[in-house]
Amino acid sequence: MVAGPTTGGIILAHEVARQIEARSIFAEKEGDNKRAFRRGFGINPGEKVLIVDDILTTGKSIREVLELVNGQDGEVIGIGVLVDRSEEKHDFGVSLFSCLRSITPTYKPQDCPLCAAGIPLTKPGGSQVSM
Repeated sequence: MVAGPTTGGIILAHEVARQIEARSIFAEKEGDNKRAFRRGFGINPGEKVLIVDDILTTGKSIREVLELVNGQDGEVIGIGVLVDRSEEKHDFGVSLFSCLRSITPTYKPQDCPLCAAGIPLTKPGGSQVSM
């Protein structure tokens, strides 16, 4: 079975599952901002699960899905992401595969060099972001 977090992981998890002829599910955010398997999705005890997501930065989404799978007595057999852009190595306790490794620094607002230089932040295709 293949599981992914919303939103980026849904399409990838579905397609990976389709390619290996397995079922796919996704974990979405609930009221407390944690993730949950909803819409009738669940994991059978002992079921082998591959976690798939589009981007790995902090690892938060993957850890939330990992916690859900373990909470339902599933067995995570690996993690796959399209792009690993994390600055530090993550230890999820299982093998991690990424199609591309592209380290991308992230900053807290007070440490952002663009903010310090007075350069406005813009979202591609969007409008200016106010800070």
